[in-house]
Amino acid sequence: MGYTKKTLQELDLIDNFLSNAIASNQEINEPFYRLLLSVLLGKELKRIRVLSQQMIPAASPEFRGIRMDVEITEYDEGAVTNVYDFEPHIKDGLHLPRHNRYYQAKIDGRYVKRGLKDFSLIPNLYVITITNYDLFGEDYMMYTVRNRCEEVPDMEYDDGLRFLYFYTKGQKGGSQKIKNMLSYFQNSNSKNAVDDATRKIDSYVTKVKHLPEVEAGYMTLGDWIDAIVDEAKEDMRDELRAEVAEEISEEVTEKVSKEVTEKVSKEVTEKVSKEVTEKVSKEVTEKSIEILVEMFQEYNDTKENAVIKLQTKYPDFADQAVEFVEKYWK
Repeated sequence: MGYTKKTLQELDLIDNFLSNAIASNQEINEPFYRLLLSVLLGKELKRIRVLSQQMIPAASPEFRGIRMDVEITEYDEGAVTNVYDFEPHIKDGLHLPRHNRYYQAKIDGRYVKRGLKDFSLIPNLYVITITNYDLFGEDYMMYTVRNRCEEVPDMEYDDGLRFLYFYTKGQKGGSQKIKNMLSYFQNSNSKNAVDDATRKIDSYVTKVKHLPEVEAGYMTLGDWIDAIVDEAKEDMRDELRAEVAEEISEEVTEKVSKEVTEKVSKEVTEKVSKEVTEKVSKEVTEKSIEILVEMFQEYNDTKENAVIKLQTKYPDFADQAVEFVEKYWK
């Protein structure tokens, strides 16, 4: 597959595809995320519901909606008490604090019905982000962010909102259980399942990786991305051929009319044909590279991996791979 070097068996939990595959499995998603959150948050959860790829549309076309990777809703006596937005990220550049601020606003908006007078009924919201890079540069395995009063820092300010950022390679804070879980999240293989919780999580991961529908979905995803790239290439070729052909026609006509000789006409045609081939080839290749870079970013790859993959796929442009990634990485 053009967009990744990893096989399904090599995927880690921090990869969106695997995380979403687990969230979509009705048999294991509830026990999996119940155990995962109990370790990361240090609390037991009551009845929960797990949903993958939840969309919250924009209020109007000019604004942006959101897509929650995994949403876990916790219930107590039939009422929603806690909402957990679980988001793995392996790409930088999103400015996650403001990104998460927007997500929080869109999520909360679903629980504020017209006529609501008692705002204490809005459920608690945990926006949970897991990254393989240190967002704040302090080497903590977890950063818990809450609103508070600057003048009276110890004053209780309970708005029910928590932002939690987990860094898979962090060394400070947290607990050994959290560290074990984050290490497994970063490298999801059995040798990193070192305690009861991670061994149980590993059993779920192994099961999902061997499901035929997950294997088929992963293959289809790669084929789909490659098909988009191929279709875009062909569309570009058609458009460029039409544009260049029109330019060539005018250029040939002008030169031939001036020289009015068969020799000059032949030379012009050969020169133009070569220029057309080079121009189309160059522009189509660069458009393909642009599409691939956008795909790498969309599927949470890193810039470093994107450069390596471009150098492998387009060896003639290896020296320009870094430049292309910087140019087209949104």
